[in-house]
Amino acid sequence: MAKDLSKLRKEYTGTSLSRKDLATNPLDQFERWFSQAQELEVVEPNAMSLSTVDENGQPWQRMVLLKAFDKRGFVFFTNFSSRKAKHIETNAQVSLLFPWVAIHRQVAICGKAEKISSIESLKYFVKRPYGSQIGAWASEQSSVISSRSLLQAKFDEIKREFKRGEVPLPTFWGGYRISPDSFEFWQGGSYRIHDRFLYSISSDECWKIDRLSP
Repeated sequence: MAKDLSKLRKEYTGTSLSRKDLATNPLDQFERWFSQAQELEVVEPNAMSLSTVDENGQPWQRMVLLKAFDKRGFVFFTNFSSRKAKHIETNAQVSLLFPWVAIHRQVAICGKAEKISSIESLKYFVKRPYGSQIGAWASEQSSVISSRSLLQAKFDEIKREFKRGEVPLPTFWGGYRISPDSFEFWQGGSYRIHDRFLYSISSDECWKIDRLSP
């Protein structure tokens, strides 16, 4: 029997979003909202849902962590043998979603993913905690394993191997940068009258801003 969730709802009471409130450039608007999410102590504001599509047209989603962003795009890191990386090899068009539910906001970004340089990946890798560096070597991400104990054994093996020196950057691990071609900013409103604004690239390579119906 289906569980009735019709009464499971929360009324949004945040302020409305007007066109005059928006920055001309969507990256500036994202940075503004991201800073506010940090100030309001949203749990892991850099957590984002990454959507990719496989060779059969099946969409997949997973949460990853944004580790850098600037005018070039949005950067995350992964194993190059992972499912998401294999999808990107055949279809580099992806989407991101920042679900800042606690403050009644979300940001959706569409764009193209490309590998960053190994030098950029190394600069990030050396800043990772030691255990996370070992974990990158130990996990053949997305591969089938029979038990957690095998993964732990591999972790311990790698830890012993690198116990006397720095952990090198794995050749199979690194970052991707998503270069955006659209941004959508969503602000929850009372009675489900939400505010939605879409930034898209116009023919003259400038950002066009449209209000969308909720």
